[in-house]
Amino acid sequence: MHDAVIAGSRSALRPRALVSRSWNRVLGLGLRADDVNTRNWLGDAEIGRRQEASPLREVVPDLRAVVGSLADASQLLLVVTDPEGVILWRSGTPAVRRRADALGFFEGADWTERRVGTNAIGTAIAEAAPVELLAGEHFEQGQHPWYCTATPVHDPRTGSLLGVIDVSGPALTLHPAIGALVETGRMLAESRLWRYHQERLERLRSAVLLTGPSLVVDDHGWVAASHGVAVGSRIAVPVAGRPVAVPGLGACVPERLAGGWLIRPSSVDRTVSLELDLTRTPQVRLSGGDADWRRTVTRRHAEVLVLLHRAGRAGMSAEALSNALYGDAEHVVTVRAEVSRLRRLLGALVETRPYRLSGDVRMTVLG
Repeated sequence: MHDAVIAGSRSALRPRALVSRSWNRVLGLGLRADDVNTRNWLGDAEIGRRQEASPLREVVPDLRAVVGSLADASQLLLVVTDPEGVILWRSGTPAVRRRADALGFFEGADWTERRVGTNAIGTAIAEAAPVELLAGEHFEQGQHPWYCTATPVHDPRTGSLLGVIDVSGPALTLHPAIGALVETGRMLAESRLWRYHQERLERLRSAVLLTGPSLVVDDHGWVAASHGVAVGSRIAVPVAGRPVAVPGLGACVPERLAGGWLIRPSSVDRTVSLELDLTRTPQVRLSGGDADWRRTVTRRHAEVLVLLHRAGRAGMSAEALSNALYGDAEHVVTVRAEVSRLRRLLGALVETRPYRLSGDVRMTVLG
């Protein structure tokens, strides 16, 4: 199947839809399928810099203790990358690491599709979803003796991609539990990051005494403490000198604190209006009290806002949004990440469980 499809002819067997999409992307990149393509290695200094900057550095020891120990016992390799698909950490037995070295599967190597073709890490990034690949489903023939499964890891605070957890090994080591093992690693990493986030909020909460209607939030807009107002768990990400609209408070001017922001109303007018302009590049205009600003949004975020506007206070579940946006319920993780990014811009104006616009928001759609 691999030989026929890569050569442009027909095969009695057809690749899985995910594999077919990846091969189609890779075929236009000029990569060789019959060899190991040149690897791009970043070097020790850059590897160290990226490791230090990655939030996943806090959870790698946990992953090694839980996932890595099982991988060692099964002659598999545990790999953790950054959001760009560069391998930052690798753990496994010396024998399996030597086999991986021959493929250029080591720290500092770029394992995106554009560099090494269809592979679990690069394809998981391209598809924004967990990926399992066996043997000839890889683009490079040099990877055919391998089995790989990978899943993206997202920041539970922001929804942004932090990297990919991958377990790989010789194809004959394949076991049905490997996919569950990798998913366990993802859940472990994201739950640990969430716990560290809660601990930082607690430190911020204990350092401030509030008077009057006000909030204390961290740098991502997560609420550490509130007084005289209930706004949920998150507001829009504060920026110095830029008014932010908060349901129940109206327009507020963020004031910098150590490790966060003090949010207090700057006007007695507490109404918030949201205008979505679709007549050209999607743009939102938010106004309330002294706040009045415009921001360009992605078409996907514009689609989400339109769907939530139509849903009214009944709102929509992640599964319903996935069906409306992608035609199936298989993109729940992607939907949650998209809404989380939208909430970085609009904060508590977009509520969760279910997803819906705040009752204080008056939204209009143009175009």
